[in-house]
Amino acid sequence: MLDLYKHWDGPLYIVVAKTFYNTSSTILKGSFLGLSPGYFAAHLPLYPLFIRSTAWLVGYLPSMLLWPVIGAVAYTNFFYFFVRKYTLSSRPLILTIVAAFITPRFFVVRSIGAPETLFLFFMLVSVHFFIQKKYLYAGVAGGLTILTKSPAILLFGAYGLWIIAEYIRTKKIHSTWISLLLIPLSLVGLFGWFAYSSGDFFAYFHSGDNIHLFFPPFQVFDVNARWVGTGWLEDILFIYMFYLSTLFSLYSIKKLRAVFYFALLFYIAIISVQHRDIARYSLPLLPFGLIAHEQFFTSKKFMIAMVILLPALYMYAWNFILFNQAPITDWAVLR
Repeated sequence: MLDLYKHWDGPLYIVVAKTFYNTSSTILKGSFLGLSPGYFAAHLPLYPLFIRSTAWLVGYLPSMLLWPVIGAVAYTNFFYFFVRKYTLSSRPLILTIVAAFITPRFFVVRSIGAPETLFLFFMLVSVHFFIQKKYLYAGVAGGLTILTKSPAILLFGAYGLWIIAEYIRTKKIHSTWISLLLIPLSLVGLFGWFAYSSGDFFAYFHSGDNIHLFFPPFQVFDVNARWVGTGWLEDILFIYMFYLSTLFSLYSIKKLRAVFYFALLFYIAIISVQHRDIARYSLPLLPFGLIAHEQFFTSKKFMIAMVILLPALYMYAWNFILFNQAPITDWAVLR
């Protein structure tokens, strides 16, 4: 279990759960793992809040692992509902099983301290309510998404593009759309909390080397970049190709036009990220990539291939978890 507990960035979310960015706290003043107090502003608060909500019952370290599993269960169940609701596959259960296992990176983040599974759940809920024209619920779910990980701001951008397109088509503006402002307002509220707790409204942007967006795109193919450091990057090109083909397929599904706009904005962001771990950064596109290519992923040939490769999936996960560990020697701070 120590190997799971030590995996980056799980312990950092425990620090946030205990301090909520209060720079005068003993933990942050003690420079946990040599990190400055401002560094933790890059780790947004909803996942730490969940950790804290159950820490009294099971402890902080087990709670850190509990919520990614809960998020994975919630996400896969809602994915199944989403696919059935909008008739996006003739085999929704098989597609959902694939969603639970298909990418090795997803298989890892649901097993360690990480907010991605919660992000995927809230994101999909927001998209569902938006399609249903329940904009207040879409805004609330979107606000929860952005308090989990900052790329959720692209949801607001996607909804905005849909609204612009709808206005061009109908020449009408609906007052209910204003509920979607809950998404950016949630981020502004978080920045206000940063100002209160640490004295820096823009603490997120001052947290250090955590924003990896660069222009022009494709700068991940730079062996000298700090967060790349290798020339073995063929897999990233395959990820780019997979999600680009996803964009083409999503555009033809009219009821998922808002999803297309989100995927478009997120794809532009992904190809502009200079970081080796593109597989993790692109996870929000995963459910829509599966939907766009559902005939392939639910085919008998693919299912046989997936079963054959399941041992490799587990071996990858074990290897990666053992590799990407924080050098923790004093566990008292995290208990």
